[in-house]
Amino acid sequence: MSVEAAGVPSPGGRPLPGQEWRGAASLRFFVAVLRNRPAFALGYGIVAAVVVLTILAPLISPYDPIRADPEAYLLPPSLAHPFGTDNTGMDILTRVIYAPRIDLVIAIAGTLVSALIGAPLGAAVGYYEGRGPIGRSLSVAVMRIADVLQAFPVFVFAICLVAVFGQSISSIVAAIAFVNVPIYLRLMRSQVLSIRNMRYVEAAYIAGASDAAILARHVIPNALAPALAQLSINIGWSVLLTAGLSFVGAGVVAPTPEWGSMIASGFQSVMTGQWWPSVFPGIALGLTVFGFGLIGASVEALADPVQRRALVARSRGG
Repeated sequence: MSVEAAGVPSPGGRPLPGQEWRGAASLRFFVAVLRNRPAFALGYGIVAAVVVLTILAPLISPYDPIRADPEAYLLPPSLAHPFGTDNTGMDILTRVIYAPRIDLVIAIAGTLVSALIGAPLGAAVGYYEGRGPIGRSLSVAVMRIADVLQAFPVFVFAICLVAVFGQSISSIVAAIAFVNVPIYLRLMRSQVLSIRNMRYVEAAYIAGASDAAILARHVIPNALAPALAQLSINIGWSVLLTAGLSFVGAGVVAPTPEWGSMIASGFQSVMTGQWWPSVFPGIALGLTVFGFGLIGASVEALADPVQRRALVARSRGG
């Protein structure tokens, strides 16, 4: 058997020709999917644009995001201030560009923490459920706790957590993680319940593999697809939750640029005709959440075998 056939990396760490072909084929398939499903491409484009603007904010933003200018009080959109200014004289375009640095960091951190806690816990609960009185009791206890957590309105629950732990970025991250853990717990549990009786899992058990090894090598990797799809959706939802907390005064403290607090500070001005302090941050927030939702839909479609076969057929036909 040749080195290439055995899957051994080539000397010098360079990728093998077959590996290069598989990577290129995967990229071509992904591009073909985006070409056949423009909505998916739109989602990736929106999120990519938001991320690029976030990274380049110090280079492209025309003003300081937290510097107030009393002489520029509530100026309408113009060449000097394309999105206008708010009721403190701060440039809205600059603050809209800087806001994802807070919103995305909080949303991504909170979502990842919740997935890292909920997914392994759900996998363990599903794997041991019904296996002896101890496993059955632990499974019932964990699921009842998840039921209690999900019984509370999410937004009210998040406000209570921030009130308990204090108004800070770390508290908001903790609140987002806490309210999202049951989602990943239930997703992974339901997937593992159907996977744990597969023949390859039983073969690994008969071969003497430990439960930890079976979970890590066979069960969790094959149960991750729905959780990965939920990850993108939850990031968008967490951005919205972060903005909602700031809107009611329980989130990021002013004058830190954040979409929710910007919408809240400009809300009263809408009644007197100054619509721009709230409208532009609201548009940015809505587009970002929409983009992450489309990415979640694309991941779900690519992970589902039926939808993936249909996408493959479309890409070949295109």
